[in-house]
Amino acid sequence: MGLADLHIHTLHSWDGIYSVSAVLRYVRDHTDLNVIAITDHDEIAGAREAVDLAPAYQIEVIPGSEISTAEGHLLALFLKERVPAGKSLAETVLRVGEQGGLCIAAHPMARGMNSLSAESIRAALQVPGVPQILVGIEAFNAGLFHRQSNQAAWALARSLPLAEAGNSDSHVLRTIGQGATQFAGKTAAELRLALETKATRAWVGPRQTSGVAIALNWLPNYLLRSAGWVSWCPGPLEPLRLGRIRQASPLYRAG
Repeated sequence: MGLADLHIHTLHSWDGIYSVSAVLRYVRDHTDLNVIAITDHDEIAGAREAVDLAPAYQIEVIPGSEISTAEGHLLALFLKERVPAGKSLAETVLRVGEQGGLCIAAHPMARGMNSLSAESIRAALQVPGVPQILVGIEAFNAGLFHRQSNQAAWALARSLPLAEAGNSDSHVLRTIGQGATQFAGKTAAELRLALETKATRAWVGPRQTSGVAIALNWLPNYLLRSAGWVSWCPGPLEPLRLGRIRQASPLYRAG
């Protein structure tokens, strides 16, 4: 069985603190993940960078985004272009589908988060075309500060005809892979088939980082990022370095 973490943020998110290269290096060296998705907030620049860099790190990357719909956050996978924020859940899902993508409801009903409600998800699934694209629900999210919200997500997942997903929602390296989606196979194509056929399972890692520990790790790194500094990896065989954002990301350098 393979493992995929389909909810990872980089410095291309407003609240992300690590470069794409640092994320790829960590996944390769410290996890058993076969596939990851880079899902920055309302952006796909980081995902595109990750797809370009992934072969050097021997990781398969799905280009994605965490889209802020009018009703809450939605994970969009297998994207080719950025999808605009602020549209209704159903319209957003259909726009993702126009690109050949798939969607997963991110951290549904989570406290303190911009999350989709059970009512919003059920209503969207009644719209023609949506059930073929909105195929999954995040039954476990390792990055929540209020972990009790996962219990409601698990219950909702079992009440809907959607695939179970587990993810890290990682904003710090140490949490990547602490939540994952288990599927038959090892590749992104096999993962896609498992999501479409509702054959995935949410996987909870044996070691979990508390919400308080995540916050304490994120804050100093966020302050560094705000000052223009991030950890990055010059190459797959080189150690992480602290450098300027424009140095760490070719997309920022080109901008």
